[in-house]
Amino acid sequence: MIATLVRRLWLVPVVLACWELLARAQASPYLPAPTRIASWMYERWFSGPYVLTEEAVDNFVPSLVRVVGSWSVAVVAGVALGVAIGRVAWLSDYVDPLVEFGRAVPPPAMLPVFLVLFTMGTQVQVATIVFGVVWPILLNSIDGARTVDPLQLETATVFGVPARLRLFRIILPSASPKIFAGLRLSVSLALILMVISELKGSTDGIGYLLSTASNNADMPGLWAGVVVLGVLGFALNSLFLMAERRVLTWHRGARRTA
Repeated sequence: MIATLVRRLWLVPVVLACWELLARAQASPYLPAPTRIASWMYERWFSGPYVLTEEAVDNFVPSLVRVVGSWSVAVVAGVALGVAIGRVAWLSDYVDPLVEFGRAVPPPAMLPVFLVLFTMGTQVQVATIVFGVVWPILLNSIDGARTVDPLQLETATVFGVPARLRLFRIILPSASPKIFAGLRLSVSLALILMVISELKGSTDGIGYLLSTASNNADMPGLWAGVVVLGVLGFALNSLFLMAERRVLTWHRGARRTA
């Protein structure tokens, strides 16, 4: 375990050391040293009675709730619609043009529209995240559902297997590798859209902290927000990979056997 961590993370302290030396040599206010950023983060966010300060809790927790909640909604909607479109030919004929149109619209471009349609704050942020995140999930789910082995479905139909069992025992397992590929893309995209949606019109969240630091020319605070986002993205991706390995264990075993 320790050897694996060393192999994966040995470059991090090297980069931090180079960053520290460069920052000290340049003495630029726009490139604070990692030690200064760490000191700023400790004083403002990690020196509370239970590690996190009140400011950290008031901003980190809303962002986490938004990104996880919005991603969950997008997963349910994207997988359900994707499998339906991928398996029902007439539905695909009607919906495909709408899907191609929707996927081509940049999610940040929808932010003004959501500001008109929804109440300022959480509703706009959730709508922005869900709209941007749902497309990789939807498209990969459609592709995965369309590539299910027809022989398996025909055999199940001949033996009278109910539609519900065909869905959960054949279609979803066969499509799951491509579905998980879309889910992995959506995790990092959800984090990006969370920050974008919080930069304007928000009163809390990590994006709000970044906007405030930028307006106040607080460079250590700005870099601290970037560091937190990087660590959060790494943690979410690692958790997702752990879940993916557990769920798709059968798939890797089948590939090795093949």
